[in-house]
Amino acid sequence: MLDTPATHAKQHVRLRYSTRKTDSTLNIVVTIKQVADPNIPPSHIQLDADEKRIISPPGIAPVMNGYDANALEEALRLRDTHGGTVTVISLGEETSRDTLKRAAAMGANTAVLLSDPEWRHADSANVGQLIAAGIRKSGPCDLVLCGRQASDTDGGQVLHWVARNLGLPVITPVTKIESVEGDTLTVQRLTDDGVQRLKIKLPALLGISSEMNEPRLPSMRGLMSAGRVMIPVWKKNDLTVQLPAPRVELRKLAIQIRKSKAEMIPGKTGAEQGAALADKLREQGLI
Repeated sequence: MLDTPATHAKQHVRLRYSTRKTDSTLNIVVTIKQVADPNIPPSHIQLDADEKRIISPPGIAPVMNGYDANALEEALRLRDTHGGTVTVISLGEETSRDTLKRAAAMGANTAVLLSDPEWRHADSANVGQLIAAGIRKSGPCDLVLCGRQASDTDGGQVLHWVARNLGLPVITPVTKIESVEGDTLTVQRLTDDGVQRLKIKLPALLGISSEMNEPRLPSMRGLMSAGRVMIPVWKKNDLTVQLPAPRVELRKLAIQIRKSKAEMIPGKTGAEQGAALADKLREQGLI
């Protein structure tokens, strides 16, 4: 699906784009979100004091959103093939520096953190507006890559708000970038019935799915270099964005935890155990 934002929107401000070159050099921005580890056992899940979001329990560090890791990996591959730069932008608290440093260790050229106390509970529309403002401030680019959705909310809305505020066409979820020809990309988009093959003119925004690639692990050299990277933090006064009040607010998150138990069936032989199992199932009314 190719989605072009409405041109009459009041907050619609176009991004400054880099001039396309014959060598197809790409300046790419990747949006990154730090999330609670999705492998946290349900019994260990905790909420913040306002009960509006999941927080990482002690001993379990937050991680880079999985789809965003796929987006970053694809950006790095495109840069390595066509030349250019990869800039990563994250909106979050100061702890999100860790995820941005991991992105730098993987090979990103530049990292920027958007962080201000007033943005803590921004809804998807406001987050999209803030990230778009950060992308504009970061400089000209040809392509914006986002994960198709975040593992903590599974909303899949922010990338559309980013595209709307930047005036970019968007395709999501993308499973493959087939080719880069001048100012045109040929991509494959996942559908319920299979795959669509689409062409999109740059600049554009793509929502990347996990079928795209397998994200690389940072090298030891990359980790050491990333430890020395200075990550600028842009706050409210740096972006000069006026946000409306959030239209949606999460008030309570209820998680149902099911308990299970196992019981050993007695018997010295398989026949005895089978008979005992049948008796047990009969007692429970299951047979």
